[in-house]
Amino acid sequence: MMKKALSLNIKVVAAIYVLADLICVGVGMGVPIFCILLGFPVGWYSAKRAVIGSEEMKDIFPKVLAYSVIASIFTFIIMVVIWGPTISMLFDPKADFKNFGIPMILYDPRISFIGWEVLMILISPFLQLLTTIFAAYLTIYVGVRPPHTR
Repeated sequence: MMKKALSLNIKVVAAIYVLADLICVGVGMGVPIFCILLGFPVGWYSAKRAVIGSEEMKDIFPKVLAYSVIASIFTFIIMVVIWGPTISMLFDPKADFKNFGIPMILYDPRISFIGWEVLMILISPFLQLLTTIFAAYLTIYVGVRPPHTR
């Protein structure tokens, strides 16, 4: 079963990831906390997949980084689609930031809104990138490494 999952066509894997990421965004109601957590299984899978056919660690690490960046870019695109249109509120003098529904973490509604936008659009995909890389490197370190590097 595991060999079959690791030998799937990259397009099928990408489609599965897109579906899983969209579900995670939906479950989080636009807040990508579950996308960040999805980075752990994605990192595990990307490490397992990168090791197939690669003997040298110098070949494995760039693959893992590429898979992680691609996953993070897709989440970034989703966040831009969801939260990007709300940026126009910053230029609307009648915008009601207090009743927008975001937490007022920075004491001023407008500044809190800016912080929320930065958190959703930039920081969350970056955190997903970090969790994916962490999980992949941990997987490589613990048990997927080629025998000559242990």
